[in-house]
Amino acid sequence: MATIRYLVEDVDAVLPFYAALGFAEKERWGPPFAMLERGDLTLWISGPDSSARRALPDGSVPAPGGWNRLVIEVDDLAAAMAAIRPTGARFRSEPVKGPGGTQVLAEDPSGNPVELFEARRE
Repeated sequence: MATIRYLVEDVDAVLPFYAALGFAEKERWGPPFAMLERGDLTLWISGPDSSARRALPDGSVPAPGGWNRLVIEVDDLAAAMAAIRPTGARFRSEPVKGPGGTQVLAEDPSGNPVELFEARRE
């Protein structure tokens, strides 16, 4: 079992994005926080009023985005992309083919990267 936390601008706005990727809501602690599950993965979604978004002693403020990412393996990359487009997803590029398969980097509505990966078929 693994747990990942993503910071978001609006918890309600990102829930359809993750539902389209197969996540189910496990718990909801008011507007600023939700726990989602997909298999053995738990994803904590923390909005602006959650403790994870509070300013640090040095004044820096945690925010969504960056390049580290959650990777979701999918059977059909084109279908997965089509499923999340209506949720406000943005794509950082067109799909990229590599030796192991094809991937695309999507952003949830808050700008957090999620890599969709379709393994190469032998």
